[in-house]
Amino acid sequence: MWPYLPELLAVPVPRYTSYPTAAEFGPVDERAYHDALEDVQSDLSLYVHIPYCHEICWYCGCNTGAAHRQKRLAAYLEALQHEIATVGALVPPDARVRHIAFGGGSPNAIAPTDFVRLVDALTLAFPLTDPVISVELDPRSLSEPWGEVLDHVGVQRASMGVQTFDPAIQQAIGRVQPVELIERATQLLRRSGVTSLNFDLMYGLPGQDLDGLLASLDTTARLGADRIALFGLAYLPDMFPRQRRIEATDLPDAVARFAMMEAGYERLLAHGYEPVGFDHFALPDDPLSRAAISGRLHRNFQGFTDDSAPVTIGLGASAISVFPQGIFQNEKNAGRYRELVGAGHHATAKGIARDADDRRRARIITGILCHGRARVDGDLLAEASPRMVRFVEAGLCSVNNGTLTLTGDALPYARGIAACFDRYRVYSTRMFSNAV
Repeated sequence: MWPYLPELLAVPVPRYTSYPTAAEFGPVDERAYHDALEDVQSDLSLYVHIPYCHEICWYCGCNTGAAHRQKRLAAYLEALQHEIATVGALVPPDARVRHIAFGGGSPNAIAPTDFVRLVDALTLAFPLTDPVISVELDPRSLSEPWGEVLDHVGVQRASMGVQTFDPAIQQAIGRVQPVELIERATQLLRRSGVTSLNFDLMYGLPGQDLDGLLASLDTTARLGADRIALFGLAYLPDMFPRQRRIEATDLPDAVARFAMMEAGYERLLAHGYEPVGFDHFALPDDPLSRAAISGRLHRNFQGFTDDSAPVTIGLGASAISVFPQGIFQNEKNAGRYRELVGAGHHATAKGIARDADDRRRARIITGILCHGRARVDGDLLAEASPRMVRFVEAGLCSVNNGTLTLTGDALPYARGIAACFDRYRVYSTRMFSNAV
């Protein structure tokens, strides 16, 4: 279906969940974050980070740690509550919070009652306007009390880390969860009122072959997932030491990974899912699919989304806040995060200002990744052309009357085409995951 052009896939590129990307973050003035909060004049979204898991998976690149020390967990939640109150007090009361996302780590690493307390704190601190609430969940620790709490709070969307249904591969990545466990978790979430359920799945795992991947996709479709995120394993053991427990020699090579991505795409379409961007899929009646079809698709730190808010406020260790004028990331280390908040400071540790040129390039990158096309000003087109010529000559994109359009063969190369408009990639030596 897609041409395999390894020379165009050879250079790792960002996933562009923001622009500029986190690779460009540096020291920022705490006051700049303070001013950005006070200047909010639009819809906004909240992201709440819980950097803990009951079990740490070997493939994981998230900012998370073990949740077995209750005093440490309680101290983190106390600091998070304090940050919620402090930040919420700065947001103008006429702003409108329409989306709240809880991520991690695993939000269900905390007690269900603590989750309710966080929702109550958000309700008191921010101007909520009937927000859509979503939460990432680890099915291995998803209990009946959690189902009751999700129902009580009104969580409509949930995402489970599934990765694979193959028992041998689960052993190889440190995430053992029998299919029966996933079935029970799915039923619990449906009973709790979750109407949009996502499964995170992966290809390129150790010992994985094409048949094994397709079997996992078939099981996912049988269980009725509304959305699927199909990611390639980003194997960066120097950056994420826990990945060293995975044998590099067991990983599929580049040719096999490309075949998995392609076959997975075809299998999910055969099951009735609509493609959304380069790694998401959704059933036709899911809000994500409707956003893609209607041209309202966006991209943020949670991936492809129907959330169009121009402002996201991140709360918790390592959480990222995005404003038109800048991006700010909280301190990653949970202990240092608690110290900053406890001392009356904002937890912001780094970030980057966004000028008019950044915002212009961000619109182009978003258009390429979300819609397969973008209007490009002449000066940016001239600048990008030397890097883009290989993609044009391969028949993956074209430019007519100032509009860049990707062809039907371009999906695996979309990130590479987007990177042609990234001014920071010209000199950066930062490591990124492979495009496929």
